[in-house]
Formats: sequence, C-alpha cells, structure tokens
Amino acid sequence: MLDKIINLLNTKYMIKLTILLIILDIILGSIRALKDHKWNSTFGINGILRKSAMIICMIFFVFVDYCVKLDLLFFIPKEITEYIHLNNSGVTELFGIMFFLYEATSILKNMLLCGLPIPSKLKEILEKLLNKMTTELENKKESDKNE
Repeated sequence: MLDKIINLLNTKYMIKLTILLIILDIILGSIRALKDHKWNSTFGINGILRKSAMIICMIFFVFVDYCVKLDLLFFIPKEITEYIHLNNSGVTELFGIMFFLYEATSILKNMLLCGLPIPSKLKEILEKLLNKMTTELENKKESDKNE
C-alpha cells in the first residue's frame, strides 16, 4: 500500500507544480525584501509555515484521494479543465488549483513590487487588485518617496 501511495504522490503533477510555485514565490519574496530593506524574520517564518502547510495539505489530500474515490471535476470550470488536460479531479487537484492561483498571484505581486517587467494590461489589473485588497502599493509609494 505504501508503494502505491508513493507512486501516486510521484504522479500528482499538482504537487510538483505547487512546490515549484512556492519556491519561485520564496525567491521573489526574498528579492523584494532585500530590495526594500525590509527583511522581517517573523513575516518570513509565517510565510514558510503557511507554505509548508500547503505542501502537507497536498500530501494529505493524496491520501484522501486514495482512500475516497471522489471526482470533483464539476467544481472546476470546463475551460480550465480543457486547458490543463484534466480528466478527473480529486481533492488534490481541486486544492492544487486554488494553491496555484494563490501562489501565482503572490508571484505576480512580488514581480510588480520588485519592478520586474510585467505586461501592461496585467500590471493594470494587479495594481487595481492590490489597491483594492491591500495597502502594499500605498506603503511602497510612501517608502519610495522617503528615500
């Protein structure tokens, strides 16, 4: 049984994709912290704990999928399932897509706040989203003025 679960863990591309995005987000977040001279160990530890919990959840969801055969494909829009060639979706894939969106948003936010090139339309959307949901852009503009 353990061999089957290890094989299942190895074939779940959502886990690999989530881990890849987490690593990229950590790298970009660290670059942003170094650039802004705002390295905060408490914030960093909280982020690492949150990202570790995401990975642990993904592994746990593989066990859930192994024990309980659910197909939650109906929760995911058809356009997305066709684009990523997803034929069935257990709990792992469903949460993997949510974690993917969360990490992708964080990566784009860090790219924006680091000043990395982002397509103008996407940059506009991100700026609107960040202005509406956080104070990070306001804080960034104020810190840039003080320097």
